[in-house]
Amino acid sequence: MRPDRSRVERLTMLAGDTPTQPAGAPDDSGGRAGGVTVNHIKQAAEWYATLADAGVTEQDCAAWNAWLAQSAAHAKAWEHVEAVSRRFDPLRQGNAGGTVAVVGVNAARRAFVSRRHVVNSVAGLLGLGSAMWLGWRYTPLPTVVAALRADHATGIGERRELALADGSRVWLNTSTALQVDYQDVARHLVLLAGEILIETARDGRGRPFFVQTPAGRVQALGTRFSVQLQERQTRLDVFDGAVEIRTQSGEQGRVDAGKAALFDARALTPLATAAPMRAAWSKGILPADDMPLGDLLAELNRYRRGHISVAPDVAELSVMGVYPTDDTDRALAMLAQALPIRIHRPLPWWITVDAR
Repeated sequence: MRPDRSRVERLTMLAGDTPTQPAGAPDDSGGRAGGVTVNHIKQAAEWYATLADAGVTEQDCAAWNAWLAQSAAHAKAWEHVEAVSRRFDPLRQGNAGGTVAVVGVNAARRAFVSRRHVVNSVAGLLGLGSAMWLGWRYTPLPTVVAALRADHATGIGERRELALADGSRVWLNTSTALQVDYQDVARHLVLLAGEILIETARDGRGRPFFVQTPAGRVQALGTRFSVQLQERQTRLDVFDGAVEIRTQSGEQGRVDAGKAALFDARALTPLATAAPMRAAWSKGILPADDMPLGDLLAELNRYRRGHISVAPDVAELSVMGVYPTDDTDRALAMLAQALPIRIHRPLPWWITVDAR
């Protein structure tokens, strides 16, 4: 298949083979040889989409090879796009074709291979439409494992409300896994992944209410609070009553209504105020009050299958408003309307945000 003129021009530009962009020249606006920029990531994502397209040609593969070999920044950007793409685990959908796709792309990334080998490498991708890409789950492996162990679990973008035996209520946020263990002497929840919001009920048997996390245990003192597992620590926000924290090392602290804290296995750090966002998600909204754009996009990313990349020059823009978690595309459109930013979708699962 011979690509049309506009496609050839686009591919040639991406390969850096234009009079204004000679091969081997530093190709980011800052002139940093080997430095990876947002533009490099966008180019790599578009190349990924090109190689995954059913209309991929030998010319496409040769142009991709030339682009990849042009600079260390291109190679690093390609590795980054691949690293994100590998997190779309096709095994979560039970589809062997997805496995072939991943194998094909992993093989295709090797630089300086023959055109025929590149074409064969991406053969497993041919015929995969956008529905297959959108079906892949952007779910870290630990979350998948946690869900298998849990009594209750939610997927990406899903929320769930539980009514417990004692009348307490628990809301599970996106990608959350929870075990419930009510015994004669105590009420235990074990948060394996994600985030929960809890409203405890008075127990007629006087049993304490605990939430166990990898960093330690919290005890509710007649309260409404949220617990979120972050990458290296746990966040606690208290909206009513009070909660006591005991870390794995034995350090203890109390968090009263309106306050929050971060803790890991060894120490805890009090925070000035509880964040309304840590409860508002239970109603499907994310409120932003002078919030950095990068932080809001990181939150929105938790509710969608895919990856959102934000340019550093817009990441600190202040955001105000209320954004829906059940329709993240609408939330992104609202942001693009309110701020001087552009939303790019080089792939169904990859979004880049930069300055307009």
